[in-house]
Amino acid sequence: MTLRFIGEVDTRQANDIAECLSGVRHPAFDVGLGAPGTFDRKGRIDTLWIAVSPAEPVKALHNKVDRALSRIGIAPETRAFLPHITLARFSRGAGSLDGYLSVAETVRPPSFRVDAFCLYESQLTHDGASYRVIERYPLAASSA
Repeated sequence: MTLRFIGEVDTRQANDIAECLSGVRHPAFDVGLGAPGTFDRKGRIDTLWIAVSPAEPVKALHNKVDRALSRIGIAPETRAFLPHITLARFSRGAGSLDGYLSVAETVRPPSFRVDAFCLYESQLTHDGASYRVIERYPLAASSA
C-alpha cells in the first residue's frame, strides 16, 4: 500500500526524507480489504487493486506523511488519495477482468493490523521494479 509516491531524489534529499518521516506520529490501526478495482490509462486497464477499509486512518496517515514531506520542500501530492493495495500492473493492458472482479468482490479476507510504515527505494530493472526497505517507522500502540 503506497502512502505517498516521492519519485527520484538525490542522496541528500533521501536522507532528509528519511529523517523527516521519523517525526510522523500516528496510532496503529486495523484495516480490511474491500472491493477490487482497476485504474486505466486512456481506456486501457493498467493496474488491478483492492480497496483498504476503513479508509479514514490510512488517509490520516497519508496526510501526516504528505505534510512532513512538504516541510522539507517535497511538493504535496496533487492527485486524490485512494487507499488501496496494488495487486498487479499490466504493461500492455489486461483485457477484460470482469470475471475476476465479480468473484473477488465476494471474498473478504480477515482484517490486519497496521503498526508501521516504511520508506522504500525502488530500482527499475529489465525484469521490472525491485523494492528495498530503507527505513521502518513504528506507529504508536493503540487500543483499536
